[in-house]
Amino acid sequence: MNILVTGGAGFIGSNIVDKLVELGYKVVVVDNLSTGKEENINNCAYFYKLDINSVKLERVFSREKITHVIHHAAQIDVQRSVDDPLFDAANNVMGTINLLECCRRFGVEKIIYASSAAVYGEPEYLPIDEAHPIKAMSPYGVSKHTPEHYIEMYHQLYGLKYTILRYANAYGPRQDPKGEGGVIAIFVDRMLAGKNPVIYGDGEQTRDFIYVEDIVEANVRALMAGDNELVNISCHTRDSVNDVYRIINGFLNFELKARYEKERKGDIRHSYLDNSKARKVLDWTPQYDLRQGLTRTIAYYARMRGMEEVAAALEEK
Repeated sequence: MNILVTGGAGFIGSNIVDKLVELGYKVVVVDNLSTGKEENINNCAYFYKLDINSVKLERVFSREKITHVIHHAAQIDVQRSVDDPLFDAANNVMGTINLLECCRRFGVEKIIYASSAAVYGEPEYLPIDEAHPIKAMSPYGVSKHTPEHYIEMYHQLYGLKYTILRYANAYGPRQDPKGEGGVIAIFVDRMLAGKNPVIYGDGEQTRDFIYVEDIVEANVRALMAGDNELVNISCHTRDSVNDVYRIINGFLNFELKARYEKERKGDIRHSYLDNSKARKVLDWTPQYDLRQGLTRTIAYYARMRGMEEVAAALEEK
């Protein structure tokens, strides 16, 4: 099995690459390094600095005899998608089509696609299952959903197997708090620097936070399971932004007061995903609750800042 990971220098992609290398697979990484970092790439992976829209992509498939694709390369900044929807679509839609054409031409067996809970928009009911209406609230949500249709069509026309994974709110080591970062990465970064976290609204809005290692395991299982299925990858739990703030403060023995600011327009109040289908078709179960995942995440960022004593104390918990 020769596996191509697009976006393999990024947050989730690089963690997947590490696991695949550990399992003994041949792993090829394609990343244009626009947001990914070369230092994230496993030394045992074959790396091509390349955009997924490039005509040179087919050379990677030909040279490396790719059999499976795990697709994480994407434009993931929601605000940028609003400001520049053409750029967003060029990366997320056209880039995926170029990738699918390479899969077709070179006889790839299966593609695993990283989609997003952003496709659902404002929930009509909770928990959100895969049958929930699609009501994306940003160009990003639309551009993550549109490739799902292309992937399904390539299966129908050309027999390309697929698994589509819709992620809840991902967090963990290597997430960039200043770029793609969600609330956890931003909070940890600020609080380790001794700065007060900023909470928009009253902080009682809830999200379904999924630790990156659980996402990695879902991708690994999807290599051999869940053919032609679309599944949510989540913890099936609700934690508030205030919960996140309080847990981090407690772990660090800090007494940083959160600064509350005006609620941001368009923010969803409550959201969490039903993961029962993933449990069934992938035989997958999340292994990390929020406290466990935060312990590992904070320790990683503390070590990156040279705060070895803080990291060691967390790892003993």
